[in-house]
Amino acid sequence: MISKAKTPEAYLAELPPERKEVMEKLRRVVLNNLPEGFEETMNYGMIGYVVPHSIYQDGYHCSPELPLPFLNLASQKNHIGFYHMGIYSDPELLEWFTTEFPKHSKRKLDMGKSCIRFKNPNDIPYELLGELVSKISVADWIRTYENTVKR
Repeated sequence: MISKAKTPEAYLAELPPERKEVMEKLRRVVLNNLPEGFEETMNYGMIGYVVPHSIYQDGYHCSPELPLPFLNLASQKNHIGFYHMGIYSDPELLEWFTTEFPKHSKRKLDMGKSCIRFKNPNDIPYELLGELVSKISVADWIRTYENTVKR
């Protein structure tokens, strides 16, 4: 479900009340743990957290006019999506997350390459996601991106 909202606030305003509450809490967790330098924006119809062009002028290799993406939050039709590019590109971070997840959730981890899906909003491990967000600085992400993603 791609939103045409221009701001995170407008995106949240479009959501049904039960999804809005969960997404607002998830957004607060991200903002409270996001390392300095990342910027909140809308991208790909989702709430996004990016490295702005003022820090990384090259932008995203697929679309250089876009800032370098790092993290996205989305209320999808059947789940809440938490898209974290770091776990996609850093095997050690992925290993840490998959090892920690069972300590924070009774549910099986439902995950794609960079997307963690939460079908039951009551089972979101907010504390663990906050810790995940805090683990990569802007400099770390640029270095990882240039070494593993951008080719």
